Amino acid sequence: MVKVRVWDLPLRVFHWALALCVLALVVTGNVGGEAMVWHFRFGYAVLSLLVFRLLWGFSGGHWARWSTFRISPGAVVAYLRHPPEQAQPGHSPLGSLSALALLGMLLLQVATGLISDDEIATAGPFVPWVSSSLSALATHWHTETGKLILLLLVALHLAAIWFYRRFKQRRLTQVMVTGDQVLAQAQPASRDDAGQRWKGLFLFGIAAACVAALLQFAP
Repeated sequence: MVKVRVWDLPLRVFHWALALCVLALVVTGNVGGEAMVWHFRFGYAVLSLLVFRLLWGFSGGHWARWSTFRISPGAVVAYLRHPPEQAQPGHSPLGSLSALALLGMLLLQVATGLISDDEIATAGPFVPWVSSSLSALATHWHTETGKLILLLLVALHLAAIWFYRRFKQRRLTQVMVTGDQVLAQAQPASRDDAGQRWKGLFLFGIAAACVAALLQFAP
């Protein structure tokens, strides 16, 4: 058995920061009222994290890169027909699809939130840029349909973690904390040195600056 660094520190920080932000968004969105100020702030934080993840998918550690995501129909079918008995590094084909679905839904939720308007006290910063009908459609998606789909995807993600822990004795949460995975044979390791971590911090700064710049265009 070989211990391999699969998840680099910037990716791990991204993962847990995103989870905390999503939890905070659900809480503040349900509380409403003055909590909506923080709802928007956490939404901007999620958008910054998503931009960072996009960039990190091209420059992060080996297993953080988009090129390692196995999402072709052939890979998915092969995985379903013959699931590997031993732990595999990175995302499985189903895990790759799940991760992309979560990231895509979060991006859609943020985008619709920016043009949502409850017509009472809360409106997204870019509501004046769109028609009332588009804003109403975005509001319904953001508060109803999209929210439900996102929560279902999160529940599916948690169920998968429980399944692997219960039936395959694989602690996926622990791997996302330590970054290391015990494998049956040596695999390429993700670079996770000081230089890589500074690069991750720099790219997150760029992502946050891009979001801040975008908000400057709000009417």
